[in-house]
Amino acid sequence: MKKPSEKKMLPPRLPKSAIPHHVALVMDGNGRWAKQRGLPRTKGHEAGEAALFDVVEGALLIGVKELSAYAFSTENWRRSPDEVKFLMGFNREVIRRRRDQMNEMGVRIRWVGRPQKLWKSVMNELLEAEELTKRNKKLTLNMCVNYGGRAEIADAAALLAQDVAKKRIKPDQINEKLFSKYLDEPTMSDVDLFLRSSGEQRTSNFLLWQSAYAEMVFMDVLWPDVTRETLWKAIEIYAGRERRFGKA
Repeated sequence: MKKPSEKKMLPPRLPKSAIPHHVALVMDGNGRWAKQRGLPRTKGHEAGEAALFDVVEGALLIGVKELSAYAFSTENWRRSPDEVKFLMGFNREVIRRRRDQMNEMGVRIRWVGRPQKLWKSVMNELLEAEELTKRNKKLTLNMCVNYGGRAEIADAAALLAQDVAKKRIKPDQINEKLFSKYLDEPTMSDVDLFLRSSGEQRTSNFLLWQSAYAEMVFMDVLWPDVTRETLWKAIEIYAGRERRFGKA
């Protein structure tokens, strides 16, 4: 079966105001996809690579400006040592394989996550991809590797507490705007559309601060079977909702 990129599909026609600026992706279902086919879990992760980059192309076509991909969470260290080892190496190789392609497409790659425990080789690939693509403006792809929403907030609180202790900041100056400057990527925009595959309906500790007013869309499709059409369908659902941000 041909991937949508080979079919030259066009996105649905929607007003610009109906397109989410920032889409968060929880790429769930790789393991179940592999199990259904009698394959090892690693094969599901490998199949998920093509899905991510088809979604990137779909985002570019419809006008999304920021994507955040949950590539490896702070909780994923609890998986079997063999799977962790595979995921570390796989993330490193994916970034290395795809960074030139992303650069040619005008995609800026940013790494979001904790450096602690992360393999140095993976970190180096992420930092090189950031440097290579830093001037691109068509789309920002946040690769969230060794990331956790609670960890991000806790780390930000610790850094802020240090500045208060050093009298750089007064406690009565602290508000949401100031606190956000201590997050992993202060310039990241708020999430508009939070998209999770596989039918599961939870955030799994992803971008908790940034997703405070995100529209949640849960699609009953395993991640390796996700295409740009899946993204576009989620955006159509998003476009049909009324966003009030606490207003009546």
